Amino acid sequence: MPGMSAAAAFLLAFPALFSIVNPPGSAFIFNEVTPGFTAAERARLADQVGFYSLLVMLVALWGGAYVLNFFGISLGALRLGGGAVVALRAWDLLNAPERNEARKTEQAGSRTGDVGDIAFFPLTIPFTAGPGTISVAIALGAERPSSGLGLFDFFLGVSGAAVAVALCVWVAYRSAQRIVALVGETGRRVITRLTAFLLLCIGVQIMVNGAEDVVATFLHPAG
Repeated sequence: MPGMSAAAAFLLAFPALFSIVNPPGSAFIFNEVTPGFTAAERARLADQVGFYSLLVMLVALWGGAYVLNFFGISLGALRLGGGAVVALRAWDLLNAPERNEARKTEQAGSRTGDVGDIAFFPLTIPFTAGPGTISVAIALGAERPSSGLGLFDFFLGVSGAAVAVALCVWVAYRSAQRIVALVGETGRRVITRLTAFLLLCIGVQIMVNGAEDVVATFLHPAG
């Protein structure tokens, strides 16, 4: 995608990552699985999960697409496959958000112990930045320009989006009790479905970009 500015890359990546991570919705589950922790422990958990989530997103954004390309997967195929994963994930969230939330609650509550023991697993992976988030990040990384200054702008924009989403996670988890009281159960379901629909649209757009790449390859083969 030549000529993509850092701002355009940010606007592509932030809604997709925010939709799949869904910090306000995840704050409800974080609140449910940490009832026995003190306020200081919950704050420490929020700090660590926010940081670990940022690392997971950055690794997937920067390296995921390159790893797949190393195995001979073309950029067009990567966009088609990644967009399909994103769209299917969004469709599942759109139609059965309660089932997804119940699965996350079970995963997050499947391990107890010291705060440091549970911050990365299961609270970061798979609860906050799990396979769905990693898939979305890899698909977004596939939208990168092939080379040039646009490549730097692209990674600057998507990295900024990852930082913004991680900050949202940090704020949401530190404010989990207040968010639960403010939004309520109905508000949580509305937010989840709206973000799922937005994610579905982004997945379809990534697939469209991939289809354009594939068609262009057939119409104008290299060499």
